[in-house]
Amino acid sequence: MTAAEESGPTTEEKGPAAAGMTADGTAETSAAVPGAGMVADSGGAAGPQSRTSDIVPGPGGVMTDEVGVVTGDLTLRTEYTDGKITLRVQYKDADEWYAVTGTSVALADPAGLDAVHGVAVGLLNRPEG
Repeated sequence: MTAAEESGPTTEEKGPAAAGMTADGTAETSAAVPGAGMVADSGGAAGPQSRTSDIVPGPGGVMTDEVGVVTGDLTLRTEYTDGKITLRVQYKDADEWYAVTGTSVALADPAGLDAVHGVAVGLLNRPEG
């Protein structure tokens, strides 16, 4: 055996010291999460991902490909699949989703999903009219 082999594991081999625990052995407290109110569904870095938020569109509602204009309490879902973003809406708690007209566009980096969803919510959510 060489001297390096006899010295035992290196720091890199030991892994993280905390592993989500504090020094006294209790679990770490939760922290604020950016984008609170959004739900994320991730199929992995390269797989399908989505973000959802409840919205109330302003006058005129949201135009969809399948059924025309939808109004009232809606849920907006921003989907990222195969390099493309698509916005969909549904009546809150309904089963059917409708593609928002003109919102299927290329997005090279899935890291932009949160930003795109945030902009879409900012544009479509108009509860005050």
